[in-house]
Amino acid sequence: MSETAQGTAADAAGKKIMAEISNMPANDLTGKYLTFKLLGEEYGLEILKVREIIGLLPITNLPKTPSFVRGVINLRGKVIPVIDLRLKFDMEATADTDQTCIIVVDVKGTSGNVQIGILVDSVSEVLDIKGQDIEDAPSFGTNVDTAFILGMAKAKGSVKILLNIEKVLSSSELEHVSSLA
Repeated sequence: MSETAQGTAADAAGKKIMAEISNMPANDLTGKYLTFKLLGEEYGLEILKVREIIGLLPITNLPKTPSFVRGVINLRGKVIPVIDLRLKFDMEATADTDQTCIIVVDVKGTSGNVQIGILVDSVSEVLDIKGQDIEDAPSFGTNVDTAFILGMAKAKGSVKILLNIEKVLSSSELEHVSSLA
């Protein structure tokens, strides 16, 4: 094959790939998600945001913190703030069980990445979810903030609420929580 023919074939292949990329949805959320439960509902987090999953450790309560801040844990010598996702989402509080666990996530704060523990009822599994199986968060009008919902995934016969962990806490809440570490 001549050099010109090779160049033409490479150009054609490049154009084909670019056409496929341009046909992908701008918000293609295809990826792996860690799913977990809160009050029987299933939620998901992008697996790349998850640092680790640990069983419930002793949590040191802190005075004068928002009600959803359970306190801090000592994880291998590092102090990590823990938020109770149920309380953050204005759900009823329940007693911890042997299934209750902490998902340690990386969240971008104004001063860099911050590790935060989120307390959940139980961890389910890691799912591979395709972008076409994820719909935008529903709109409930101007009085309901759904910015923390990345999308609604249809997987395994049910709907999973995918969270944008970066937006679960407001910037001022994140600053306050990160200062606890």
